[in-house]
Amino acid sequence: MPENSSRKKAVALRYDKAESAAPKVVAKGAGDIADKILALAREHGIPIHEDADLVEILARLNLNQEIPPATYIVVAEILAFIYRSNESYTRP
Repeated sequence: MPENSSRKKAVALRYDKAESAAPKVVAKGAGDIADKILALAREHGIPIHEDADLVEILARLNLNQEIPPATYIVVAEILAFIYRSNESYTRP
């Protein structure tokens, strides 16, 4: 059965500069799986960024695959936003 393109999709990235040169896809899914990924992120205080076009690109990658160089700038901007948000959140 073909996948319905209107279903919610989610992709989770992990970046450990000691481990790899670029963020890796650590979870991905559509529908109920996407809902579970998002629920776990919320439960653990992991920031969520919504970008349907980027999710479409990243969802094509295999698990544990590094993101492609063409997405570095977009992902770097998202990570910078998250780091700034976390810094301002943790400041007294």
